[in-house]
Amino acid sequence: MEKDEDAPVKRRSKGIVYLSTIPKYMTVTKLRELLEVYGKIGRIFLQPAKNPHSKKKKPSKHFEEGWVEFLRKRHAKQVAAHLNNKLIGGRKRSKFYDCMWNIKYLPRFKWVHLCERLAYERAVQKQKQRLVVAQAKREATSFALNVDRSERLNKKKSKKQTAPAKEIEYKQRKTEGEILDSKKKKTKSKPKPETEDRKEFIKNLFS
Repeated sequence: MEKDEDAPVKRRSKGIVYLSTIPKYMTVTKLRELLEVYGKIGRIFLQPAKNPHSKKKKPSKHFEEGWVEFLRKRHAKQVAAHLNNKLIGGRKRSKFYDCMWNIKYLPRFKWVHLCERLAYERAVQKQKQRLVVAQAKREATSFALNVDRSERLNKKKSKKQTAPAKEIEYKQRKTEGEILDSKKKKTKSKPKPETEDRKEFIKNLFS
């Protein structure tokens, strides 16, 4: 029986398992070495553990979760069924000898779904960072305005304290005695009438 060369080749569906915990010091290379004995592996992604107290930019050596893609779905199912909640074992001197597998098969889960999830988480993280930066800028601006306002008020207060106080003069009403004295002074200082002056001049002239 001849084979039809134009017939579409059936693509084997891949399977992905999820590791909810990753033993400390476990790497992608070591994980591939441990799981590849059960079937061919495609891609592996390990999520670095988050340490909010660490200011170092170096990648973390510890991972908190991971995804492993098997090239055959049945291998992924078998690994999850046989290894979940089992000791990793191996050599007794191994760092992972007493550690347990926590593996779960993800039905209908594709690697593209993982990429979309990671992209979404990165976008959310960037948005949070932008909000934090914007809030910090607003607080800094508000603080600067308050400081400037406080300085202006302090300058005004210091100017008021250093300025000389103006003397306020109060006019008092004159007493009756003062009023009478002023009237007497006015009458004394009045000049004599012109007729009286002429009479005295003529009198002195013929005397």
